[in-house]
Amino acid sequence: MNAEADALTTVKDADRKHVFHSWSAQELIDPLAVAGAEGSYFWDYQGNRYLDFSSALVYTNIGYQHPKVTAAVQEQAARLCTVAPGFAVDVRSEAARLIAERTPGDLDKIFFTNAGAEAVENAVRMARLHTGRPKVLSAYRSYHGATSTAINLTGDARRFGNDSATAGVVHFWGPFAYRSPFYATTEAEECERALRHLEDTIVFEGPQSIAAIILETVGGAPGVLVHPDGYLAGVRALCDLYGIVFVLDEIMVGFGRTGTWFASEHWGVTPDLICFAKGVTSGYVPLGGVAISAAIAETFARRPYPGGLTYSGHVLACAAAVATIGVMEEEGVVEQSARTGAELLGPGLRALAERHPSVGEVRGLGTFWALELVRSKETREPLVPYNAAGADNAPMAEFGAACKKGGLWPLIAGNRIHIAPACNISPQDVAKGLQILDEALTVADAHTV
Repeated sequence: MNAEADALTTVKDADRKHVFHSWSAQELIDPLAVAGAEGSYFWDYQGNRYLDFSSALVYTNIGYQHPKVTAAVQEQAARLCTVAPGFAVDVRSEAARLIAERTPGDLDKIFFTNAGAEAVENAVRMARLHTGRPKVLSAYRSYHGATSTAINLTGDARRFGNDSATAGVVHFWGPFAYRSPFYATTEAEECERALRHLEDTIVFEGPQSIAAIILETVGGAPGVLVHPDGYLAGVRALCDLYGIVFVLDEIMVGFGRTGTWFASEHWGVTPDLICFAKGVTSGYVPLGGVAISAAIAETFARRPYPGGLTYSGHVLACAAAVATIGVMEEEGVVEQSARTGAELLGPGLRALAERHPSVGEVRGLGTFWALELVRSKETREPLVPYNAAGADNAPMAEFGAACKKGGLWPLIAGNRIHIAPACNISPQDVAKGLQILDEALTVADAHTV
């Protein structure tokens, strides 16, 4: 047995015996063993290389193993590897400053968490304490994390097995013109009707009981849902009218993913709280946080905030954040993401839609896109049913296998493939990925009617 095969056996055996994987029936999965990664690629122990169109879980915004970020983490580890969160530390202060400089409006205070779900938990806690109200509204088509409050806020099917019905959460329908819950025929009509529905929900729930409305600035896991122009501004106006805290979840789309530092820049909307994570360190060391407006920060100026984390603002994570933001500035990664979306991914994916009967809609911004796969473009019937599993999910499973066979690692959710490569992916790799997708979509086409 050669060294690579021996290493593969060791890794797979230990994984099977000891690792409990999330969102999975443990005996029904066979995880790929990854041997290494660099840039937009990772590879297994058998030498198979994959162009990663998922950015891991939409977080390697500057690709894998960027030398400036890995060096910064190594340097910080040698200088000061950890210190309690109650101390003022240079790298933590600098990370907070750099983030605050890029948030909209007066969101100048940064509360650090370890990840996105904890950011959501703390944002909701802040909103409830600030307003003295219990309820939080969130969209059905949403994902906000897997911790207690975050999973109850989540609207998609992952909530079902965790829903306590005691979290003070009320769900509503957000706009989605392609599958409009409001029978709208235009984007403008969809926006107007969605806002009317949201205000009706607020009124009938009792505005005096609602602490916050939380929305993904661009819906990530639900299908890269780009809100119609005017919708986020309309939500902002409703929050102002009824004294409700507006929370934007930018965990997936912050730090260049949509071609701006924060996706809210596309619509010029400033929330009261922003949740962030993922791209802030390109995932090299876990870090998340909440950017806080002046009004909410003032609530806790002389009143203790009843929350904290042992590793809040961990110095290794903050070093990774400082280096990642530096790389994005120096190398123009945010601008590159915008160009890649406008000039390469958008046109390329729309061309695929014209050629393939299985592609019902293309939507996205920057380096964050989705193809909605359907059985019929006329009826818009999804290629697989909602929350499909087993035999019902076979068409998407076959399509995913075809992507991997071609050397592309896809991010598949329901009847969609999400296209989320590194924000600094090269034009050559974009072209390669689109070519593989073109070939793989013929597998999906076979299931159309």
